[in-house]
Amino acid sequence: MESYINNSFHQVKSKHSSEETLQRWRDVCGMVKNPKRRFRHTANLSKRSEAAAMRRTNQEKLRVAVLVSKAAFQFIQGMKPSDYSVPEEVKAAGYQICADELGSIVEGHDMKKLKFHGGVSGIAEKLCTSTTNGLPSDTAKLERRQELFGINKFTEKEVRSFWVFVWEALHDMTLMILAICAFVSLIVGIATEGWPHGAQDGLGIVASILIVVFVTATSDYRQSLQFRDLDKEKKKISIQVTRNGYRHKMSIYELLPGDIVHLAIGDQVPADGLFVSGFSMLIDESSLTGESEPIHVTDDNPYLLSGTKVQDGSCKMLVTTVGMRTQWGKLMATLSEGGDDETPLQVKLNGVATIIGKIGLFFAVVTFAVLVQKMISRKVHEGTYLSWRGDDALELLEYFAIAVTIVVVAVPEGLPLAVTLSLAFAMQKMMNDKALVRNLAACETMGSATTICSDKTGTLTTNRMTVVKTCICTNVKDLSAEGSSTTLTSEIPGSTLKILLQSIFNNTGGEIVVDEAGKREILGTPTEAALLQFALSLGGDFQAEREAPKLIKVEPFNSTKKRMGVVLELPEGGLRAHTKGASEIVLASCDKVINSTGEVVPLDDALLNHLKTTIDEFAGEALRTLCLGYCQVDGFNPNDSIPTSGFTCIGIVGIKDPVRPGVKESVALCSSAGVTVRMVTGDNINTAKAIARECGILNEHGIAIEGPVFREMKLEELNDIVPKIQVMARSSPLDKHTLVKHLRTTFDEVVAVTGDGTNDAPALHEADIGLAMGIAGTEVAKESADVIILDDNFSTIVTVAKWGRSVYINIQKFVQFQLTVNVVALLVNFSSACVTGSAPLTAVQLLWVNMIMDTLGALALATEPPNDELMKRSPVGRKGNFISNVMWRNIIGQSVYQIIVIWLLQAKGEEVFGLDGPDSDEILNTLIFNSFVFCQVFNEISSREMERIDVLKGMLQNNVFVSVLSATVVFQIIIIEFLGTFANTYPLTFGQWSYSIFIGFVGMPIAAVVKLIPVDHLKLE
Repeated sequence: MESYINNSFHQVKSKHSSEETLQRWRDVCGMVKNPKRRFRHTANLSKRSEAAAMRRTNQEKLRVAVLVSKAAFQFIQGMKPSDYSVPEEVKAAGYQICADELGSIVEGHDMKKLKFHGGVSGIAEKLCTSTTNGLPSDTAKLERRQELFGINKFTEKEVRSFWVFVWEALHDMTLMILAICAFVSLIVGIATEGWPHGAQDGLGIVASILIVVFVTATSDYRQSLQFRDLDKEKKKISIQVTRNGYRHKMSIYELLPGDIVHLAIGDQVPADGLFVSGFSMLIDESSLTGESEPIHVTDDNPYLLSGTKVQDGSCKMLVTTVGMRTQWGKLMATLSEGGDDETPLQVKLNGVATIIGKIGLFFAVVTFAVLVQKMISRKVHEGTYLSWRGDDALELLEYFAIAVTIVVVAVPEGLPLAVTLSLAFAMQKMMNDKALVRNLAACETMGSATTICSDKTGTLTTNRMTVVKTCICTNVKDLSAEGSSTTLTSEIPGSTLKILLQSIFNNTGGEIVVDEAGKREILGTPTEAALLQFALSLGGDFQAEREAPKLIKVEPFNSTKKRMGVVLELPEGGLRAHTKGASEIVLASCDKVINSTGEVVPLDDALLNHLKTTIDEFAGEALRTLCLGYCQVDGFNPNDSIPTSGFTCIGIVGIKDPVRPGVKESVALCSSAGVTVRMVTGDNINTAKAIARECGILNEHGIAIEGPVFREMKLEELNDIVPKIQVMARSSPLDKHTLVKHLRTTFDEVVAVTGDGTNDAPALHEADIGLAMGIAGTEVAKESADVIILDDNFSTIVTVAKWGRSVYINIQKFVQFQLTVNVVALLVNFSSACVTGSAPLTAVQLLWVNMIMDTLGALALATEPPNDELMKRSPVGRKGNFISNVMWRNIIGQSVYQIIVIWLLQAKGEEVFGLDGPDSDEILNTLIFNSFVFCQVFNEISSREMERIDVLKGMLQNNVFVSVLSATVVFQIIIIEFLGTFANTYPLTFGQWSYSIFIGFVGMPIAAVVKLIPVDHLKLE
């Protein structure tokens, strides 16, 4: 079975499967009872094709628009003004431009219209907004603006009501056939036996069908609500906006035309808009148009389109068009109908369901044929084969119903849906544990992870940074003592202090703002915030320092260059460039240094060695080190790059970022679970090694390597060194990507990777599981990730791994339980039909058994929470078989016991229980049915652990499991004692109940004994 599944269903990966692959497995699934339900949680390939066609159309429209706007720009001066007139409704509200006109300007890249309306400033004026202060926060005016210009949301699929799920559950082919049987049974029964006696069998089947439908629909509806809540969480995106003169974070869904949005590297453009001001803006439009070449956004090309990504730079944007008026809104509405890819486990279990379904159909047909043949033989023997009465028709109908019900029981339609149930449950619980799952498959894949490549900053450390040591003017100063900043200010020469503050306050991606309460707030990354706080402690004035010089050029920090720079035009004249970044990189571009008296002196060997030693000392204390430098520049053109040499070193700062509590224990837990943790960081190697040792990542068996050394290695060297790498420092995004690819392809590892920056996207995309940081992570990183770690904590990653293992094992438990019921129900009814000419389990009874093993069984076993034991076993890895030898052993052991018991009851039951009289057959069949159900109840308990004998541990803490088990027992009592007329059962005595329960209970010690049989060396597949 495993080999067939691998051949037919194994091509589907946890992510990036081709549409051909997704279509192929659908074609293999020929036998599906209810396609509406079975394929509910699979991708809608036709809708995806529509989205791809829309992208191609967008690409062509934008290409034409850009060409037209370029041509038009050359003739604008000679053109007549547009004859645009403002709609009365818009004019009455105080605006001078409408939503359609705004949309046509940005989407059409229409330079002529833009010029006609007075450029960006003119459009801001017509929208009654300010490019400096943003929109006024007048609630009534904001609501009116929303009415006129729309809301920044795209149309989503309507929420399906409970009755839709009932309707879909009714589409089950076998239930429809049974409903027809019930209808015929009612007609024939009433015609031959009268009302109400003749209607009992038919009504029993109808009632059973309705119960199955409503229980199934309730389970599916609950799942849909869980997915809807998780979907809302996925879409929560915040952006920096200026309103009423104050800058604050706001949901992108609250944006309105006229808002001023602050975009930085890694952000997703939240609406269509126009560039107001900024530097080095590079936009990736591939998500909207499929175009891979990034676009430069400037005053001459100010168009920003919703859904595109900021690849480099930063800017202020004026929002012009929102929601469904944008191309992105229309594309997302179509994409949302495309759905998520199905997971590998869903596909594999569709394979299992298909195989067993075909076997079940064969057995059902043979059972029906054998029962009919026995009936005809009996009539021939009795000489009544030419005489057919209503009773004969009812008997034939009962045989047909039994055959159909065998298909109901045999086709485990619930298997693929159990995966979805388990994943939905796990995703909701993981959300409570600060992990938001974006890709369903990540839940199950994370359980197989063998390697975690983790960032250092913010993941292993707290990301709460402070400057604790400095080396300014070649003097080392410890700032951990109180008042040390004041002492440092007096020790630094005045001219050096001025250059230092100018460097920190101007060469920064952060900002110091005052909120509406008058409180000072530092915005920006933790590193920037630490430097700005340090400059404030030295008595610096952020606003004064920012307003004095004029900003000519900005090159933002990125993880490839590992530095950032600005060029300033000084008030006294002349140009000055400032740079800061990785200490050894910036220091290498310096040829001078400011000495202890404030003079600029050549950077000789002695001073260079002193600074290098200082960097190593800081790094050895697990401090993050940054070097600051400046140089005078002449004749600088803003289109040129900032110089990379000739700088004067101002100083070096050491920033403390403490290791998160609990990280060392989490790394040790990973190690015991067979998962290797590797640190991949852009920091100095000595800092990385110090932190890695503190976390327990780096030991005597592993090595630490620098990115530049790693990327120069040949393939043979990489094959030797990659398994030993525990720390990679000064790594570029390409190094991270290479390491991940090598681990996955050469060493067949299942790799989880953390990332927060835009440049981490390739590695997150390449990894089996991409983990983005929720706090520090950019939108680009989150978009490429499978799971978002909301608290940026490494311990949460370990929790995700634990839940991943739990999902995988829970589904294995459910499959083991369901296959046992399948095997026993099939063989018992088939063999009984062949030998005795009747089936001990009726259609109604089999429907109840089907519900126990399908919907209720999935609820009980697929929602088991994880325990600490899960992290004491090795990961499954990439090559593990889903239906393992252990599962086959348990299935065979339990099936053999149940079949023997039921056969003995059939053969010797009347004798053992002393049954005689007209009701003896009915009582015996009830005993068989009751014993069979209790065998499943106790087998459900045994299935909680596939290898451990103690299956009761933690059972009472699992409320869902206890509730399902209790409900099963209560309903079984009701069916036997009170619904005999409909369910073909007979009330049992206390002794008979005790025997039934005892027979079920004996299955537990037998299951425990079977678990002692070693199976690793057996090739059962």
